[in-house]
Amino acid sequence: MKIYIGCDHAAFEEKEILKQHLIDLGHLVEDVGTHKNERCDYPDYAAALAKGVAKDDAKGILLCGSGIGVSMVANRFKGIRAALCRTEHDAKLSIEHNNANVMCVGARTNSIDEIKSMIDSWLFAEFQFGRHSDRIEKFTDLGEDV
Repeated sequence: MKIYIGCDHAAFEEKEILKQHLIDLGHLVEDVGTHKNERCDYPDYAAALAKGVAKDDAKGILLCGSGIGVSMVANRFKGIRAALCRTEHDAKLSIEHNNANVMCVGARTNSIDEIKSMIDSWLFAEFQFGRHSDRIEKFTDLGEDV
């Protein structure tokens, strides 16, 4: 599976570890940056990831200090369902109930081992369709007429 990964300076070291974790699991990883541990602006990388995920019908993992900023940016893009995840349970439900295609995580709020566990749960979870499909359909085009 193709997985985009991106972060700001607050999560650079974690992103590098997680990128290797994804490769070790057999995934094709597209790193949209940041590519150095220097101050930068998370909207640049969240936008690049969201565009790639939407274009390639892929999945994405975004990291920043809290995960909040990158989730706000990613959800501005059509076709993106970004979920801020703090626990393994959040990650699993974001797929099962919301069919999230982007997982957002805080490098300052979760340990690297917690993030790896969340990623593994997220990647192996399956969307449950049914009533959840109806709900996603209801919010997919919201805001386009504003």
